[in-house]
Amino acid sequence: MEDIPFWAQLLALFTLLLVSAFFSIAETSMMALNRYRLGHLVNKGKAGAKLAADLLGQTEKLLGTILLGNNVVNTALTAIVTSLAISQFGNNDTTIVVATTIVALLIIVFCEITPKVIGATYPERIALPASYALRVLMRLFAPAVWLVNLLVGRLLALMRVQTGGEAARLSAEELRTIVLESGGFIPQKHRSILLNLFDLEHITVDDVMTPRQRVEALNIATDEATIRQQLATCYHNKLPVHEGDLNRLVGVLHVRRALALLSRESFEVEELRELLTEPYFVPSGTPVFTQLQFFQDNRKRLALVVDEYGEVLGMVTLEDIIEEIIGEFTTTAPGGGQDLQWSEEGEISLDGSAPLRQLNRRLGTRFPLEGPRTLTGLLLEALQELPEGCVSVRFGDVAVEVVQIQDRTIRSVRLRRLAPAGGAPSVS
Repeated sequence: MEDIPFWAQLLALFTLLLVSAFFSIAETSMMALNRYRLGHLVNKGKAGAKLAADLLGQTEKLLGTILLGNNVVNTALTAIVTSLAISQFGNNDTTIVVATTIVALLIIVFCEITPKVIGATYPERIALPASYALRVLMRLFAPAVWLVNLLVGRLLALMRVQTGGEAARLSAEELRTIVLESGGFIPQKHRSILLNLFDLEHITVDDVMTPRQRVEALNIATDEATIRQQLATCYHNKLPVHEGDLNRLVGVLHVRRALALLSRESFEVEELRELLTEPYFVPSGTPVFTQLQFFQDNRKRLALVVDEYGEVLGMVTLEDIIEEIIGEFTTTAPGGGQDLQWSEEGEISLDGSAPLRQLNRRLGTRFPLEGPRTLTGLLLEALQELPEGCVSVRFGDVAVEVVQIQDRTIRSVRLRRLAPAGGAPSVS
């Protein structure tokens, strides 16, 4: 290289540094591309996205081209720097050591770390334009890359390494993590709905149903005046109808169908029976997502949840499931939690049958959901017995105080916010 002018060697050195940096930044940006984001850009017709996707579909050829080019350039860099050092300072061990050190520093700083950090930071901005140059280089290096890949393939076969495995797929939990980490890319409300959809696989109708004690039902075993009063003041459009005990369900009444009967001076119970439709029962423990499909397949909006003995445990509606996905509606049944908010003193009085999921969602509490589903059940699990008087149990930063006990069950409780605390429930 003695015949080459000094300035030309410096220019070649600078050019090779740029080429080596290009290979490094192109490799990192291509590998850092989000495949799902890239697929979206391809569908939108983004310039370079389709080409980048095609190149990533030939990973062995792409990496072979980049690594082959990078190593050739780095070898040329070493030769030029060594030649410059010898020509200026003489051919001795010290010169060679210093030249080697300088080459290593140049490659590490300017050709490896810096461009790779930039490529990992802005993969989309760099990879899409770089894909045009990479396609040209892949065609130029095709024979050499083919030969190298052939040798690599034989070596991997000797080592019994299997290549070309199944493409990685995202699990539900991984998708959930992506949504949680989406930050400002997805509005808070949309992110909440997506997370609730993932949760549908893990909850059952028992978690979202209206408990038996709070089901608004019509008892046709009562007198006509009572039936008229209940039909005139009921909140729901559809009512389960029973005869005496709730377990003796005789049908479901569409309240609008009974308006004609209410306009008359009197009517017979049998006339009301003729307006009933068959009740729809679902077993306890049915997954909510499965129940949503059942509602769609059977064109139903209301179902009674029963246990293995046929006892009615509660009622679940299509609205209950929708609320689990998108949140509470602005209108709720009387006593159903429309005023579910803390007072200025940080207290609130509730029915003992209040669902824990609803309280966590509306009040921001953190009651455990793995076991009991109501406040009464949670208190009985913590106390291991029915309390004989007022007692208070602390769950984290909320104190639950028993206010009223009637008919061997906790009817009324009071919640009070306390200073944050952890650990197991404490009784006082």
